[in-house]
Amino acid sequence: MKKVLAAALIATVSACGGEEGGEWSGVEDRQTETLSSESASLAQPSPTFIPKPTGPCPEFTEGTLTFQPSGIKARKVRIWMSDAAKTLDGPLVFYWHGTGSSPTEATTGIGTTQINAIKALGGIVAAPERDPAAGTFPWFYVSSNSRDDDFRVADEVLACAIQKVGVNVSRIHSMGFSAGGLNTTHMSYRRAGYIASVATYSGGRSSTIPTQDTTNKFAAMIFHGGPSDQVVINFQTVSQNYYNDLKSKSQFAMICNHGKGHSIPTDARAAIWQFFQAHPFGTVPSPYAGGLPSTMPSYCQR
Repeated sequence: MKKVLAAALIATVSACGGEEGGEWSGVEDRQTETLSSESASLAQPSPTFIPKPTGPCPEFTEGTLTFQPSGIKARKVRIWMSDAAKTLDGPLVFYWHGTGSSPTEATTGIGTTQINAIKALGGIVAAPERDPAAGTFPWFYVSSNSRDDDFRVADEVLACAIQKVGVNVSRIHSMGFSAGGLNTTHMSYRRAGYIASVATYSGGRSSTIPTQDTTNKFAAMIFHGGPSDQVVINFQTVSQNYYNDLKSKSQFAMICNHGKGHSIPTDARAAIWQFFQAHPFGTVPSPYAGGLPSTMPSYCQR
């Protein structure tokens, strides 16, 4: 029953426009995109690396919850959800904030319209707080630390969400900006066992990252701000490295130079949500392989 209701709501929510500067161009395009996404999800495999809870799970409500994965420090995670999660198995979108920011950055990075759409589908947005032990940057792998704590927290959020309210395990995604974009890049490889698709704002890859499940050809939407997108590292370069690596592995990727330096391109938020809906776990080939929809930003290339 949950899946039937979810399919109906996907069609309903997809018919709503995005935020200013990122609205969809027409009803026909939206219906085609929804049908492509649903058809792909029916034919594709489910993830095999689904974690189990390792500590006590909190009751899921909107707000800041505490998760206690075994063997590491408890961590607070900002959760956005609605009562629809009790009846629908919806998507789960992780958001990783940039250096000096906070989990509420998700309202800018994802957008309140898109967060509300996720909530209406019974979905959850989860934005972890940083552990100060990570160092200068908010996430352990971004600080060149080998500790897997951040993704063990993500595993616990996913496992507990499945236990408490249910999740559509074919629709687990990750986003982030700057340090959070770099962390999303790490998550795409290190949690390829369940990640369906990702979007990075000024993220990228500067070195080899081990892949949890090499059979999962997850899709990526990769943004950078051009030559001036530099803070400690050149994000244009590492974004291009990420794109090149995925393409070399026959994975679908889009590279998007918004040309606004080190910033979040808020005009792209509706397109990212559309991209996630079109790319559940195991979507190969991508429905965008033959060409990008007109609703994608004009500065994106495949």
